[in-house]
Amino acid sequence: MGKTYFTKGIARGLEVAEELTSATYTIISEYRGKFPFYHIDAYRLQGDDDFTALGGEDFLYGPGVSVVEWSELLPQSIPPAAITVEIRILREEKRIIRIPALTAADFPAEESP
Repeated sequence: MGKTYFTKGIARGLEVAEELTSATYTIISEYRGKFPFYHIDAYRLQGDDDFTALGGEDFLYGPGVSVVEWSELLPQSIPPAAITVEIRILREEKRIIRIPALTAADFPAEESP
């Protein structure tokens, strides 16, 4: 869908030199750059209790930047001020990326599929 690809762009902006891989099997991957960077994939977690048991909140509230894929599976853990990014598939190689915290005026009209 493009989640890891999008996350690689964030890591690049934070000057992370190491190649990011999908966090699916590691759940939390830690990288060093301008700031500590944490790539978290909640897909295999059973919810907030699993995330807390892993010490996940330390990554969200500590120094650094965290990207959480499948964050909707952790409704009690994600900070209220977190920036949410929505990725929608239009076609095989085309996506719409929406950041709800920005107003609709910040986005061009959506393209039809």
